[in-house]
Amino acid sequence: MSEAPIAVFDSGVGGLSVLAEIQQRLPQESLLYFGDCGYIPYGEKTPEFIRQRCGLMARYFREQGAKALVLACNTATVAAVAELRRDFPDWPIVGMEPAVKPAAAATRSGVVGVLATTGTLQSAKFAALLDRFATDVKVVTQPCPGLVEMIEDGDLSSPALCRMLQGYLEPLLQAGCDTIILGCTHYPFLKPVLEQMLAPDISLIDTGAAVARQLRRLLDEKQLLASGPAREPRFWTSGDVAHFAQVLPLLLPQTGAVQSFDL
Repeated sequence: MSEAPIAVFDSGVGGLSVLAEIQQRLPQESLLYFGDCGYIPYGEKTPEFIRQRCGLMARYFREQGAKALVLACNTATVAAVAELRRDFPDWPIVGMEPAVKPAAAATRSGVVGVLATTGTLQSAKFAALLDRFATDVKVVTQPCPGLVEMIEDGDLSSPALCRMLQGYLEPLLQAGCDTIILGCTHYPFLKPVLEQMLAPDISLIDTGAAVARQLRRLLDEKQLLASGPAREPRFWTSGDVAHFAQVLPLLLPQTGAVQSFDL
């Protein structure tokens, strides 16, 4: 059972940023990835629809023998992680949440910015994080419509993307943010261009590394850590296979075969 694979799920290619962190910190683990690209963006879908998709995906990968599940999508975590943990109580399930706690600890100016999808920013889970960890700092939130779709197209640095990003960053910078949370798993792929656009004293924080550490803890508790060697990662998408295969090497050094699959 310890050599069984780990399933990683996202609404699109954003969860590949989390997959990369898992590969780096748990190189002995074999990984399965499903990008539900045929239904992106999740931010525009109802919570009921997202829960249904997540439930179907979880049952499929459970049947495939996956020993753990990583819900590498903030929107899906908000909508579905509680229900999945209830339905699969013996299965290690790791979700995402914006890195409010480490950002609040890191800020020097006392002002933290959040780049995220509208769905994440409007969620009760995000509000609870602010109530719990951000009582002593000012948090400036910025929804980023259109950004996920550009990253899904493999656009990480075009002039149009930079103009969009600049418009989203401007309110945060004017408010005095010195720490910016990347509150969507797609956004870490923009770190190189963000670092070019921002002053060097502005910190960028995402949760991919924390997710990999939590996954390691849960697997260790259940004595499920693999000894390796890891098998080549496998990829599925409900969207266009050729497009996914074209974008994949832009986002991930170690790629693999992509299969078409809809739940």
